[in-house]
Amino acid sequence: MVDTHPIECKVVKLDLRPGGGFETRMREGDGDFKPHVEACFLDIVPEQRLVWTTTLAEGWRPTEPWLALTAIITFAAEGNGTHYSARVMHKNAADSRKHEEMGFQEGWGTTIDQLAAFVEHLE
Repeated sequence: MVDTHPIECKVVKLDLRPGGGFETRMREGDGDFKPHVEACFLDIVPEQRLVWTTTLAEGWRPTEPWLALTAIITFAAEGNGTHYSARVMHKNAADSRKHEEMGFQEGWGTTIDQLAAFVEHLE
């Protein structure tokens, strides 16, 4: 049987407003939770868009992240569901390659699959 939950993500901070903080920790298997992302929300449009960056922390404070990126996540009603789109922009080509080598595409895809399975159980 394949483990469909290879990594667990814990939300430490989620202040959904421009300038608000966003912080997560992750762990694999039975290991300890380790710092993953500290970011700042740049724009929030309820039920439509989240924009955040790891180059800033809560309150617009500049940071030196281990991986500099900005993400634009959009949601749009589509039939009986929701169309989800994620656009991630990296500081440079090297950071983009680093993120890709870490399994970025697969990891974010797994997360969406897990979210979809969770939502199906709510209905």
